[in-house]
Amino acid sequence: MDNLESLVIARRLRVPIGDAPTGSHQGWGEVAARQLDAALLSVGFKCSAALLDRLAKLRGETVVDLGARVLAAVRHLVGDHVQHNAYFLNFPRNVPDTVEFWVGLLREALLDPVAAARVQPATLNLLALPGYGRYQHTYADLLAAHAELMPLAGDRVTVLDLGASLESEARELYFSLARSEAPLPAEDLAALRTLAAFCTDEPERIPVRENRAVINEVRLATGRPLLVDTVTDVLRLACGCSGGDVTLATSTRFRSFRRAERRALLQALDAVASPAKLGDVPRHREPWKRLGERLHPHEYPRFPRAAQVFEVARGVRQVRGFDSRVEEALSGGRTGDAVELLERAPGALLRRLDHLLRTGTDPGIVLEAAEKAAAGASGRVLLSLREHLQNRLGLASGRVFVNRRGRAWATADARSRLEEDVVARAVAVLDEEITRRLPDPGELIVDPEVLDVALPLSGKAVAPGLGMLPRGSLSRVDGELLRFFVHWRQAERRTDYDLSALMLDASYGNAEHVSWTNYGNGFAEYSGDLTDAADGASEFINIRLAQATRPIIIPQVNIFAGEAFDEAAEAFFGYMIREAAQEGMPFEPRTVRMKSDLRGAGRVALPLVFLRGDDGAWQVKWLHLYLKGHPGFNQVEGNRVTASLLVRSIVERDHLRVRYLVDLLRAKGSAGEHTTYIGLQASADLPEGARVYTPATLHELIPA
Repeated sequence: MDNLESLVIARRLRVPIGDAPTGSHQGWGEVAARQLDAALLSVGFKCSAALLDRLAKLRGETVVDLGARVLAAVRHLVGDHVQHNAYFLNFPRNVPDTVEFWVGLLREALLDPVAAARVQPATLNLLALPGYGRYQHTYADLLAAHAELMPLAGDRVTVLDLGASLESEARELYFSLARSEAPLPAEDLAALRTLAAFCTDEPERIPVRENRAVINEVRLATGRPLLVDTVTDVLRLACGCSGGDVTLATSTRFRSFRRAERRALLQALDAVASPAKLGDVPRHREPWKRLGERLHPHEYPRFPRAAQVFEVARGVRQVRGFDSRVEEALSGGRTGDAVELLERAPGALLRRLDHLLRTGTDPGIVLEAAEKAAAGASGRVLLSLREHLQNRLGLASGRVFVNRRGRAWATADARSRLEEDVVARAVAVLDEEITRRLPDPGELIVDPEVLDVALPLSGKAVAPGLGMLPRGSLSRVDGELLRFFVHWRQAERRTDYDLSALMLDASYGNAEHVSWTNYGNGFAEYSGDLTDAADGASEFINIRLAQATRPIIIPQVNIFAGEAFDEAAEAFFGYMIREAAQEGMPFEPRTVRMKSDLRGAGRVALPLVFLRGDDGAWQVKWLHLYLKGHPGFNQVEGNRVTASLLVRSIVERDHLRVRYLVDLLRAKGSAGEHTTYIGLQASADLPEGARVYTPATLHELIPA
């Protein structure tokens, strides 16, 4: 139950209380509530008026117990659940010159008789010098060396609102995740799995296949009918039940299934394995082979169509898949035949629209098919195509490809341009269909700060966290000091992550950097390199924005040695904003604007980029990218060209933002008396029953 409570608090910023009994000692609950509010404020949170009033009416002991859990949840959300020590005690003050630092370490080693015996000029390893890469002081020493933070009005204050009962809040979160039109990140899939085991009912429509697989795990365990309509749905379920990847992006080692489970899986497979759907099997041939070894389909002759699935996987039975027939038509120059085939799959036709328009001799035929397909495709496909088309009229600096785990690569855009009238006609069709599907907004209230948030068309590479926004989102950076940080704790072997900053001019050239090989420049300081994190390690880079000589600042985390991001016991990145008058410790939770886990498949993380506009104002744009990198010894100097091209391609892309849907909602007008609010945080003075969309629930605004 505590896990569910933490999920609700972290994902919805609501404290579930429900019908907790009121206090018998007048005033004790109110005192405890105000103490909790003060403790929350120290980490950048506070209770709403409604929550504070409800807490004040509870028993004091109840408030204390609840407050301990709430405080633990928000401290973890902001990254304050660990001690953030820095290698240089007085960081950002008194950071030494890089060469001076190394000379000092070498001098100390030579003066130490034991260490000097190990220092051989022919094999000198500076990273192995005594005193390098490990804390030389305690966290208590760090606290004593830094003045207390001076709170200012610009510090982040995130409001925690009053929630209903835990059961009600968990059900609402469960339905929100299950009904999402966009694929969920791994953390949300794990949350959905937890919630599905707790909630007894489920939504009528579960559009994303991965979500359906997670819910089917519970259905299989409880003996309920499975929600499958393709053979791949059964494969996803088998992977999930084996503790594997329901997205099928990575291989799964299938467990042994009980007889009842084998029967249920084969029965579901037999029901959907029509000749037309057998064409999906070759796409995942190897997983199907391994699954067949666990399900023993030969023992169930009453499921003959299920057995055919494994025959196709082994090559005993030959089938032609839908995609192969489309590809055959396109490769033969028969675009008309390909369009005729694709008309049976509206979503597939729209995803291939650009290719069809470039290869076909008559764009009119393709556009007519697209107009018919628009009514049958999902809202997410329509919005994704809309974003794609609005970027096809200009010259792109490059094409970026990002896989399910955030690994990215870029290449030159060699596609021929589309005619403006063709793009305009396709865009008009999409706008009309999207508008038709949007709900009646009633009275629409929009926080201007949310307009530049990108629509969450896919969340697979975006780990949830504090202040997180979808890839391509823009937000203001208000403050004089920017400080980003990384914290990691190794699981089994020595792990060395390196926080770095790549700094570029407006043309993405003239690079300079701050990292373990260059501790600072005229406007930035590095906190020092840590090479072992058995008990956790933190690194920081401090930047004085007004003095920055480069308008593009790209934080990155390089894996120099050891465990990958998703292998470490813990790894997260974030940034803080302060004013020059504020000192404080290297990490101050109330100044944290964003914090999120690192878990991508690459060895170099590019979470976001800071950009200075022509007016001198700074913005942050979310990237959520990972470079493949090298197995070890990754450095910012080695990935400068790749990182620059990737970041430029994302920065210059015109992402579809909340502004687009807001304009359509306003043009649609209102026929209802309800209120719709869209903002970064829920407003306290909204009428009862208002529909509220914040970044945590923005996926609910994507039309079906």
